[in-house]
Amino acid sequence: MGIFNVHERELPVPRHTAGALIDGLAGTHDPLWPGRDWPPMRFDSPLGEGAAGGHGPVRYTVTGYVPGVWVRFTFSGPRGFDGFHEYTARALGEQRSVLRHTLAMRVHGRARLSWPLAYRPLHDAVLEDSLDRAELACTGTVARPARWSPYVRLLRRLMGDSRDSSAGTGISALPPVAET
Repeated sequence: MGIFNVHERELPVPRHTAGALIDGLAGTHDPLWPGRDWPPMRFDSPLGEGAAGGHGPVRYTVTGYVPGVWVRFTFSGPRGFDGFHEYTARALGEQRSVLRHTLAMRVHGRARLSWPLAYRPLHDAVLEDSLDRAELACTGTVARPARWSPYVRLLRRLMGDSRDSSAGTGISALPPVAET
């Protein structure tokens, strides 16, 4: 089964400002990944080609990286996930950009069930939280914060995740990203 999943957010900042969020992934003060509310993204070395790691049970290796523009992660787990996910920053004008996350993979075996029943709803929720963090970092506010569905909250409880907030959002306060 083929999967193509895209989440994106337009931001009122130049591409290089949105791209700086990508460069901060898995860093000490990661402004993009919602690691306080979800399993943190971690690698065995700084973000760059060959760095291996992931978040929670999802494992991957960085197989492409253009600082400030694009990073691609190729899946190594869970079993049955064959493909990649990536973040890109694209200019929409001098002071506007789009930050996009794309997942493209084929699933087989047990993943044919685990993707639609568990991974997809959790993936969609964490990605919307990530884009909320991007908007917060770039503007100091989030116009329409994502809300976790009752099903996502149930999955998180079943997985023993005690970080489930009563509000059902995954954003946390961040200072705005400085434009360079």
